[in-house]
Amino acid sequence: MVEPSRAVFLSYASQDAEAARRICDALRSGGIEVWFDLHGLRGGDAWDQRIRQQIHDCALFIPLISSNTASRHEGYFRLEWDLADQRTHMIARNRAFIVPVCSDATADSGADVPESFLRVQWTRLPAGETPPGFVQRISTLLSPGANSAGLVTRLPAGAPPSAPALRGSKVAPLIIAVSALLGAGYFALDKFVLSKRTSTLASSSLRSDSIATPVNEKSIAVLPFIDLSEKKDQEYFSDGLAEQLLDLLAKTPGLHVIARTSSFSFKGKPDDIPTIGRKLNVANILEGSVRKSGAHLRVTTQLVGASNGEHIWSETYDRELKDVFAVQDEIAAAVVGQLKLKLAPATQSVARRTSNVEAYNQYLLGRHSYNSENLDGWRRAIEAFHKAIALDPNYVAPYDGLALVEYQLAGHTGDAAGNQRAQDAAAKAVDLGPDDPNGYSARGYIRYVINWDWGGAQSDFEKAIALDPGDAQFQLRYGELLGTLGRLPESIAATRKGIELDPLLAAGWESLAQYLTFTRDFAAAQEVSRRALEISPQSTFALNALGWLQLSEGKAQDALATFRKIDEVVFRLYGTSMAAHTLKDPNQSQQALEELIAKNAGDSAYQIADVYAWRGEKDQAFLWLNRAYAQRDGGLTQVKFDPLLDSLRSDPRYTAFLRKMRLPE
Repeated sequence: MVEPSRAVFLSYASQDAEAARRICDALRSGGIEVWFDLHGLRGGDAWDQRIRQQIHDCALFIPLISSNTASRHEGYFRLEWDLADQRTHMIARNRAFIVPVCSDATADSGADVPESFLRVQWTRLPAGETPPGFVQRISTLLSPGANSAGLVTRLPAGAPPSAPALRGSKVAPLIIAVSALLGAGYFALDKFVLSKRTSTLASSSLRSDSIATPVNEKSIAVLPFIDLSEKKDQEYFSDGLAEQLLDLLAKTPGLHVIARTSSFSFKGKPDDIPTIGRKLNVANILEGSVRKSGAHLRVTTQLVGASNGEHIWSETYDRELKDVFAVQDEIAAAVVGQLKLKLAPATQSVARRTSNVEAYNQYLLGRHSYNSENLDGWRRAIEAFHKAIALDPNYVAPYDGLALVEYQLAGHTGDAAGNQRAQDAAAKAVDLGPDDPNGYSARGYIRYVINWDWGGAQSDFEKAIALDPGDAQFQLRYGELLGTLGRLPESIAATRKGIELDPLLAAGWESLAQYLTFTRDFAAAQEVSRRALEISPQSTFALNALGWLQLSEGKAQDALATFRKIDEVVFRLYGTSMAAHTLKDPNQSQQALEELIAKNAGDSAYQIADVYAWRGEKDQAFLWLNRAYAQRDGGLTQVKFDPLLDSLRSDPRYTAFLRKMRLPE
């Protein structure tokens, strides 16, 4: 074990974590032992006390100075610097202790560092790139009898330092004591975990779009929390806790909260905080970590300014697992307090909570499996939701999750009984939680997609939005319903609201492109289609919406190229058939249509009707529309605004078809 007196303490701001890591790696490659791992910080350590002890005992103190440290007026690294500066008063002038390193071109005069840092020579290691000479220099300074020669002489600003010659001494084992948690735990999170998102400013930026809005200072995104559990098997729990916290914050009046799909899209990606802030158009970001061990729970959170990653607030909560809802409430209250808002009373329906910890755990497992978006995941989700319900039959949250996943699974397996189970679960969710918006949204969606109960769905969506106007999914589902009813201006407004709440959800942009195409606002539709494809370049529905637009604009050659990019065979064939018809290539059009009918007549009657309508073959178009009705084809929800059906609208059979679907004429 390395003696404390031979250790080196490396102090840095969270934004400079990558530069610090490069310095650490270089020292290791030079045969120097370096401790630089969050797992070396034991859960029971008194973090603030330990960091003070490390600075008191270390042989060398290396402050990493940069424009980031110069711009941050607060930060735990400043406490470290002050502690190191105080220790210099007890160290002989001929002994080396402070070894400043600058990772960029920050000048001494603007660095805002203690006086003792200015009395010695700085080493400039751009972005932390560390040459062998620096490793040799540290080794020399650690050698017995070493003094501060070569450090006390200041060089002109920007001048490169010269490394002292290696005297043949044996390289001493070295530990870089990086730091520990402030109070109950912020600092290690700041440096080892959260700093991955704030270490550098990304060179790319999100291009402007036609509906961009100024940043709302009362806006926030909740990033997925990081699983710090020993076995790394609690991701479902850390994700679920962040989702639940997001839902809780979304009910705060005056607070604009980005939806899960967008905020969780950065999971596992290198984007830093300013880049995430620009992409989500928010002023604040909440991130954190979860360590779950048996019945014990440690949740560490940090609120940062999105424009620069500036630390605003942080806290660590050590609780028993049974107190998880209380932790959520405490975090939410602290966040809205920092943003000078007031958390609405009773924001979380009692029915959405349970006193049974295992029921809550199963619910989170179900949510996690549902988000996997595959058949096996959906089956696991159903099993987990049923376990949660068995443990607490009055727990409403699993019921609305069960309704949606049963519908999804039934739609992909042809299990008609699954649709009935979905309806039963949605009804139960509303019965158990009459003041819970999620149950109304789930039931409205089921009424919309399964029963074509437009009035019942509208009533449910409006109730859900009245209870929680800040939920993106509620707005987008309501927008779909309004489009189905032909109320396109209202549909566009609701969809824009949903996009504002969930800006990186491609489905919202895809729907908006279709609505704008039907209203003939082609310029706006082009911009929206571009955004959808920026988010999801290979999306079948984004490419299909663009193909719709290009056909409507008379750009058949462009449309043909677009449809050919689609992997999904149904949309590729039906788009090819329509575009080829417009390009006066009847053979290619007919060949694609015949292949579509041969392969997908049983589940794509609506798309076949689209082709016939586009080609002006009305009798065949109505024949296939009626087949789509018999199949309860989901495409029929577009029958009021689908521009491909324009040739049918003056036909009495079209009006009769709308009546049959109970749609307004």
